[in-house]
Amino acid sequence: MALAVLLASGCASMPSTDAGAGARGEDKTVAARLAARFDALRRAQRIPGLAVVILRETTVVLARGFGVADLEREIPVTPETPFNIASVSKPISAVVALRLAQDGVLDLDRPMRRYQGFAEFCESVRTEGGIFFSDYACEGDRLTLRHVLSMTANGDPGSRFWYNPPSYSWASRPMAEVTGRPFSDLVDAMVFRPAATLHAARIHRRLPLHAELAARLAAPYHIDSGGRVARSDPPPPQGDGAAGGVIASAMDLARFDIALSDGRLLSADWSVKLWAPTITSAGAVLPYGLGWFLAEYEGRRLAWHTGLWEGRYSALYLKVLDERPAERLTLILLANSDGLQWKSRLDEAAIERSPFAVAFLAAFPEHKTPR
Repeated sequence: MALAVLLASGCASMPSTDAGAGARGEDKTVAARLAARFDALRRAQRIPGLAVVILRETTVVLARGFGVADLEREIPVTPETPFNIASVSKPISAVVALRLAQDGVLDLDRPMRRYQGFAEFCESVRTEGGIFFSDYACEGDRLTLRHVLSMTANGDPGSRFWYNPPSYSWASRPMAEVTGRPFSDLVDAMVFRPAATLHAARIHRRLPLHAELAARLAAPYHIDSGGRVARSDPPPPQGDGAAGGVIASAMDLARFDIALSDGRLLSADWSVKLWAPTITSAGAVLPYGLGWFLAEYEGRRLAWHTGLWEGRYSALYLKVLDERPAERLTLILLANSDGLQWKSRLDEAAIERSPFAVAFLAAFPEHKTPR
C-alpha cells in the first residue's frame, strides 16, 4: 500500500482495542464518535501514528491505534505500541519523589544546595543564563526540591510559575542520593513494577533500550522543507534525569493511572498532593502542582502534562479531577510526530488550545448530579 494512502485514508487504523467490557453503553457510543474525531485531527495534523486511551476512573472506555508506527514497514499503531513520551515522564518522576517523601526518606523542603553537586550546577547554569537560568534562584538556601518539582524555581522561590525542564531534570539527583540507587532503578521499582506495565522502560545515555523494545518503538517523523512526512533522527542521548527518559505505550500510562487511583503507588493522602496547586505567599494560585499542569476549564478541575521532542514525538496526558469517582476521566494520547503540540509561553498553562483536549472535554461533559 502506498505511504501517501496510508496517511490520507486512515486505512492503517486497523488493529485496535475498543471500550473495555466494563464500560457503560453511553461511554462506548461517545468513544466511537470521539475516535473518529481524533483520527480526523490526526490526519489534519499529518501525524503518522496516534495511540489513544480513555479511562473513566479505572475503566478503559477506549483504547485504539490510528495510522502507522513505522511508515517504511507499514506497521500499524496499537494501544500497546511504545513511544518516547518525553515530558509526560514528569508526573512519573513526581510520584517517585512523593513516594520517597511518604516513606520519610526524602525531604521536599531541604535546600537544594545541601545535595551533592548542586552548587556546581548552580554556578554553571547561572553563568549560562538564557530563558531558563538568567534568574534561577539557586545561589542561596531558599530553593528547595519542592520548588524545582512545582516549577517555581525562577525568581523568588515559590513566587511565580516558570516552566523549567532542565531544572526539573536535576530533581533525579536528590532522589538517587538519599537512596543510594540510580534514579532509573527507583522508577522501575516504585512505578513500573507495581503498576504492572508491559512496555515501559527508562532510557538514557548509559541505559539503552533492550533490542526487543527498541524494535517495537514507534519511529519518529517530521514534516520536511518540501512538505513531506520524513523519518527523523532519534532524540539525542540524555542523562538519567527526571524531566524525560521514559518509553511507554498508551496502555502502560493507563496502567500507571489505574495504579495511582488504586493506591498502589501512593496513599490517597499523598497522591492528592500531586494536583494541589502552588499558592504564593501573596495568595496567588499558580498553574502547576508537583509534576502536573493545573487549570479550571468550564467549571472542571483539570490536571495534565504534555510531552514534546520537536520534530519527533508528542504526547498529552489529561485528567478530569472530581470528588465523584464516576466523573473522573483520563485521556492519553501518544504520537510519533510533534503534531500534538500547541503554542504556549513558559509562564502559562493553556490546555484550551489543544483541539484534541477540547474535543475530549466536549464529548464527555460533566454530569450535573449533586456532589
